[in-house]
Amino acid sequence: MTLVDTPATATGGPALAQERRLVTAIPGPRSQELLARKASAVAAGVGHTLPISVVAAGGGVVVDADGNSLIDLGSGIAVTGVGNSAPRVVEAVTAQLNAFTHTCFTVSPYEGYVAVAEKLNELTPGDHVKRTALFNSGAEAVENAVKIARHYTKKQAVVAFDHAYHGRTNLTMGLTAKNQPYKNGFGPFAPEIYRAPLSYPFRDGGLDGREAAARAILGIEKQIGAENLAAIIIEPIQGEGGFIVPAPGFLAALVEWATANDVVFIADEVQTGFARTGAWFASEHEGIVPDLIVTAKGIAGGLPLSAVTGRAEIMDAAQVGGLGGTYTGSPIACAAALATIETYAEDGLVERAKEIGSVLIGRLNALRTADARIGDVRGRGAMVAIELVDPETGAPDAALTGKVAKYAHEQGVILLTCGTYGNVIRFLPPLTISDELLIEGLGVVAEGLKQA
Repeated sequence: MTLVDTPATATGGPALAQERRLVTAIPGPRSQELLARKASAVAAGVGHTLPISVVAAGGGVVVDADGNSLIDLGSGIAVTGVGNSAPRVVEAVTAQLNAFTHTCFTVSPYEGYVAVAEKLNELTPGDHVKRTALFNSGAEAVENAVKIARHYTKKQAVVAFDHAYHGRTNLTMGLTAKNQPYKNGFGPFAPEIYRAPLSYPFRDGGLDGREAAARAILGIEKQIGAENLAAIIIEPIQGEGGFIVPAPGFLAALVEWATANDVVFIADEVQTGFARTGAWFASEHEGIVPDLIVTAKGIAGGLPLSAVTGRAEIMDAAQVGGLGGTYTGSPIACAAALATIETYAEDGLVERAKEIGSVLIGRLNALRTADARIGDVRGRGAMVAIELVDPETGAPDAALTGKVAKYAHEQGVILLTCGTYGNVIRFLPPLTISDELLIEGLGVVAEGLKQA
């Protein structure tokens, strides 16, 4: 493993050479050894995207056991926004490890949990009085947001949207739209979950945001009834569903309707939160203030932590003991979260996400101009995607998407796909990546399109 001569940077973690370097084919022999062990020890349902064994990561690269250095355009699915092993995070976690690893906050509280709650109350949209509860995963936080909304409203029904992804637990599988691989064979799912049409500009036939919202609201009113509806939950920009950015006005119209009808509006910002879209939270782009906001992924630099933050009167509705869990708000994860939030702020990573977005949108739109198979380029900040289609019919082209991703992986670029139809390539680089690595990675994707 080659190290650069300079010390670790404030944002890049270990001083790894920031380069794409292929020493062996992907996977190399040592990675293949781990994959063989995985096959014999790990449940078959736990898949993997790249056939590598990671030994180090930082800045914009991931290094495998064979010495290959891959450009990271995935960030562990939007988790390592501050980079892997970010120095502030490592320092904070080390100090907490030396103090204590666990007490269970619901048995004997500690300052870290309270400090994270204070930060989230301050950073999330809206100047109303807020409260926060901490959990372990995005799915767990979504479940608790629904619990809280139901308790507060004394109603049961919940509306999610087409193409939504909210998790893999029973309730969140019900909220999730995509059957394969997330739901198939795992039912029955929780009751009183309903689905409404999303604003999907690329496939909406010119419907603007307000019109798309009116379509969704009409269905909700006629098929469910506001008097039965506890909550609407939506990703401000969909993640697994295909990085779909609703048309302007769609989210605002839903919030207005929810407020007028005593329905809790929940923004699932698990993937979009924490600088990813060029704002602290994607809700800010549309000027909306959710009643509850769910966060995870980028919150703690790679340690497991999630949160529900929202209006005090809603968050305080649950009875004492109704929220919590053995590991929720782990002191180690809380230390990591405080250091991660400091890194976003002090290192200008919100602005850096905007710069990354400019590179991504500019380069991908140039590719689109030359290649009609790229039907759409969309996203915000460092959360951008291309939708690949049959240029004659506009039909989703999942086969092409798979070929491009496979080529990228073989050439040392970590690339993720998504979308209900399996035809979207998503770009989620760490906010610590250099422009040079980002542009090189995009060049590999462009070559993959040519080869396909």
